[in-house]
Amino acid sequence: MKSFKLYSLEVVDDDKSVEVPLTDGLIINKEDDRYTWLLEAYTDLSLYDYFKKISEQNRDIIIEAVITKKENDPAYFQTEICSLTKFDKHISVLFEGHLRRNKSDYAELLLDVLLQKGLDGPELLKEFREKMMSKPKIKVKNR
Repeated sequence: MKSFKLYSLEVVDDDKSVEVPLTDGLIINKEDDRYTWLLEAYTDLSLYDYFKKISEQNRDIIIEAVITKKENDPAYFQTEICSLTKFDKHISVLFEGHLRRNKSDYAELLLDVLLQKGLDGPELLKEFREKMMSKPKIKVKNR
């Protein structure tokens, strides 16, 4: 197993997303034969009802995670909530899931968004370079 600091986390739910303000976070690559990852978010108590509802619906959710430092490309995971623990002022949400390799490449996602905007030629290249430096959030549809 390998563990990493979870720098930021966002739940992507169709056309909307919820940024999860992390007090602390951890991500673990279990390195098992199923390619399983665990993500733990220690966050504000105000998100308890939001995550409880998702957990009760027993549905998969897409998580956008930035690992170790802000400059890293986000990784997308297809996950489910396997544990939700309430503390005095915080909650711990434990997700288990798999890396979405087919749509996890940030550059490919960004290029797709820019092409959908109708950009091409030098304009496309300029915008692509700028966005690769600033790393804006890209919304990924849940399957």
